[in-house]
Amino acid sequence: MEWRERTAPAAHALVPGVKPAKRALMSDIATIYAAYAERIDAVLSALEAEGTLPPGVSRANVSVEPPRDPAHGDIATNAAMVLAKPAKTNPRALAEQIVEHLKRDPDIQSAEIAGPGFINLRIADRAWIDEVRAIGSLGQEYGRSGVGKGTRINVEYVSANPTGPMHMGHCRGAVVGDALASLLDATGHQVTREYYVNDAGGQVDVLARSAHVRYREALGEEVGEIPEGLYPGEYLIPVGKALAEEFGDQYASAPESEWLPLLRPRAVAAMMELIRADLAKLGIAHDVFASEAELQAAGKPAEAEKWLREQGLVYDGELEKPKGKTPDDWEPVELPLFRSTRFGDDQDRPIKKSDGSWTYFGADLAYHMQKAENADALIDIWGADHAGTVKRIKAAVAALGEGKGAPVPFDVKLVQMVQLMRDGEPVKMSKRSGNFVTLADVVGEVGKDVVRFTMLTRKPEAQMDFDFAKVVEASKDNPVFYVQYAHARICSTTRKAAEEGLAPSGEALDALTGDDVALVKLAAQYPRLVESAAQAREPHRIAFYLYDLAAAFHAFWNAGNDDPAKRVILTQDRKLSGARLYLVAQIGQVIRNGLGLLGVEAVEEM
Repeated sequence: MEWRERTAPAAHALVPGVKPAKRALMSDIATIYAAYAERIDAVLSALEAEGTLPPGVSRANVSVEPPRDPAHGDIATNAAMVLAKPAKTNPRALAEQIVEHLKRDPDIQSAEIAGPGFINLRIADRAWIDEVRAIGSLGQEYGRSGVGKGTRINVEYVSANPTGPMHMGHCRGAVVGDALASLLDATGHQVTREYYVNDAGGQVDVLARSAHVRYREALGEEVGEIPEGLYPGEYLIPVGKALAEEFGDQYASAPESEWLPLLRPRAVAAMMELIRADLAKLGIAHDVFASEAELQAAGKPAEAEKWLREQGLVYDGELEKPKGKTPDDWEPVELPLFRSTRFGDDQDRPIKKSDGSWTYFGADLAYHMQKAENADALIDIWGADHAGTVKRIKAAVAALGEGKGAPVPFDVKLVQMVQLMRDGEPVKMSKRSGNFVTLADVVGEVGKDVVRFTMLTRKPEAQMDFDFAKVVEASKDNPVFYVQYAHARICSTTRKAAEEGLAPSGEALDALTGDDVALVKLAAQYPRLVESAAQAREPHRIAFYLYDLAAAFHAFWNAGNDDPAKRVILTQDRKLSGARLYLVAQIGQVIRNGLGLLGVEAVEEM
């Protein structure tokens, strides 16, 4: 299916863990793959003690993960490929020695060498059954870990201009940012969710002027068509009424210089109240709302300029002439310029305007410096239309960090816009015309869960169509339905079993074999997937995985239609039925955990 574009998972690092039977704390990165990474690491230590491997060789690039093709085994490692050169031997020869040690492990059924030196392992069923018990024991904690070690990460997302309610152009970045923040939190990071309020630019003056028109209207004046260049949306009517109640007709005919400073913060506050309410409908709440106006009032841009000048990255110079025909009124002006050409830009960029006010870029530098004061790493979720500014803002942030002696890692995730479709036709949006489709409208029509999950069914850098008919379709081709239906089907199966006097039993899991264990193997990938998705900053991997897990469960459940012996509810074999009921209950737990990271409810009935 088109939506299931895949991203290759990152290699699983060798992280200390414990064997499955002893696992209790998710802070130990409790995955079966980590447990076997520990066993492989012990083998490498034994080879080092024997003199086969030289002492002190780094094992950081050794991976322990599922093979790309499940037919090749349960676990694959590149240990021989990575360590052969420092061991002064060829990979297959080293692989043979590693395999010789691994075969002594009673939980490893087979260890085979593939290609130039990869090692594929097949694990005894009892190890996978231990994983089912681990899921049951850990419950909603299954998949959470402490790999982030309390690292402070600031995730800034949405940050729409405060000039109206949220529209669907903001939705995808909002969901990606919120899901990423949850993913980082689940892996032990200390996350701050931040919204940057652009309340110092010219668009806020336009908002205030638009509110003034609605203010006069509320006083009874016939304003007619909203003047060109102002915001005509009806969402400003309540703002005008509130201003009329507060000020009466005091500013109806007053010059702009008197009322603009008063109306600007009130209009922004009203818009931010709308925005917060819209985000709440999507299940999103930020920890911090940072004001650009307050940033400038505190002198942060000037502080950033000082640091950049000390680094030699800001100088006073003239902008290049505009490309093409030069306007008649153009004249060279000396401005403070950031040396963005040093970082691949086509020209150096001004951080101030000719009137002395800060450019958006100049203020943005200061904002990132402020964020870096209380974070170990920064992540911004931007629209793809900002791609041209990524290099220079990254360079400037790096320079600011170096100037302070503590560089802060900074990552920008670009998100493509979403094309709304209805009846096969695009739904047009225009914030200035007031005819845009609001986020609240869409959530009200299809529901929060549908919107959130759908936004994660493609990589954020890929184009996306949001078809109102398809996203609520009850079919396999609709991933949100397919995943939620898997969970609802599990709940239904448990209820039906109870009517038959059957219940899940963790005491009978040794009865599981074959297809039962195959389902466990896929569920067991969840914790390492959470870790790798967090490391890659890619929450969509969770949505892709949940679809695969749901598909595997549906196939498992449907197999009983063709072969009665494969059914979950077996009144004639209560032991096996109890084991399978316990198994599917844990598949449901993994689905709930994954959906929880995405901010989607795991429904019990459909």
